[in-house]
Amino acid sequence: MSKYEKTHKLTRRASLATLAAVVAAPLMMAAGQAAAEAKEVKVILVAPMSGPWARQGQLMKLGADMAIDDINKAGGVKALGGAKFKLIVADAGDNAEKAKQAAQLVLSRHPDAIGGTGSWLSSFTLAVTELTERAKLPWLTLSYSDKITERGFRYVFQTSPTGGAQSRGSLPTIVALMKKYTGKAPKTAGIVMDNTAAPVSYAKALRGGALKKAGLKLVVDQTFTPPLSDASPIIQKVRSARPQLLFLLASNVPDDKLLVEKLAEFGLGRGRIPLVANGAHMAVPELLKVIADPTLLNGMMIVTANWGIKGQEKLIARFTKRTGEPWLTQDSVSTYGDMMIFKWALEKTGKLDRVAVAEAIRTMDVKDGPAAYFPGGRLHFEKNGRRAGAPLVIIQWQNGKPQTIHPESAATAKPIWVKR
Repeated sequence: MSKYEKTHKLTRRASLATLAAVVAAPLMMAAGQAAAEAKEVKVILVAPMSGPWARQGQLMKLGADMAIDDINKAGGVKALGGAKFKLIVADAGDNAEKAKQAAQLVLSRHPDAIGGTGSWLSSFTLAVTELTERAKLPWLTLSYSDKITERGFRYVFQTSPTGGAQSRGSLPTIVALMKKYTGKAPKTAGIVMDNTAAPVSYAKALRGGALKKAGLKLVVDQTFTPPLSDASPIIQKVRSARPQLLFLLASNVPDDKLLVEKLAEFGLGRGRIPLVANGAHMAVPELLKVIADPTLLNGMMIVTANWGIKGQEKLIARFTKRTGEPWLTQDSVSTYGDMMIFKWALEKTGKLDRVAVAEAIRTMDVKDGPAAYFPGGRLHFEKNGRRAGAPLVIIQWQNGKPQTIHPESAATAKPIWVKR
């Protein structure tokens, strides 16, 4: 071989090597980017960020953001080499169709998401989970409607006791409290409710036997479509019937305000008719700000699924300092806990696979870790996706602040009874 041939061969070999390196560089860079992207854990939050339920969506996001910061600052998901969480937020808006469209869009844009939470209002959750179920995306929800876990779905997990369970479980406690503080049990009851899914579930159990079992006769029963423009016709019927206990089952702050103020205007406020509400919206700081006279809330009891409870003092202190919120609501603590459930599942499976994550949640039975953020201190789900043995929480407005009064082991204050 001549000197020229040897030199040409070496030059050609070097050129090919250079060309191969040039071609391979973008591929290696893309692979590196893919590896980096694989280290990101996407979790979806579909919740109302606009419209009458926007405050609840904002509170959910505050809880999720804090949990994700805590997870990431602690090193992320160790089983995935320190993978960091990222929250993807979609606005559910002010009706179920908008919630469904928001879910459809976010699911198409983020096919690599490993789980999701939301959608606050049960009507929204029912619509959204039709899509997440088909996508096999594990979905955690604090929404109350019994229907959510009555459809045979495998990827929906309800961390709250259902509306029916809350209704049946709370009534004996409330009647016993009335008897203890007034000397006699109530004999009549009234229901004022909107027609969204969670109030429907709660009221269905009352009408279906819970009231009768507690010795209560239903003397007024009013249903409206939110938002309310005028509460006068409804409260006029309450005044005519004069129930000894009134279930106020609205689902948003503007309607809460109208109903409470109208009761006072008709001479039924300040304990003249004991009020029982359902859902954390009736205890958000916003209500205290918008209601004409905050003392009208004093003594009202609210049946809910979660709240800041005894034993969570450090968490509550960190949350209030971080956000400026005066207390930790159900919406924030539940969504904080949801992020911790996803982290637990990822540590368990060690892979970014939504089906594997769902299976880990489906079979979990823990009394530590994420269980600390849910009443009862145990996380285990039944075959239909309902949390097994999920206890309810009763809170009460006391001197401008909602306090946990039941169960006693979680209570931050003793119950009070507002004297007429």
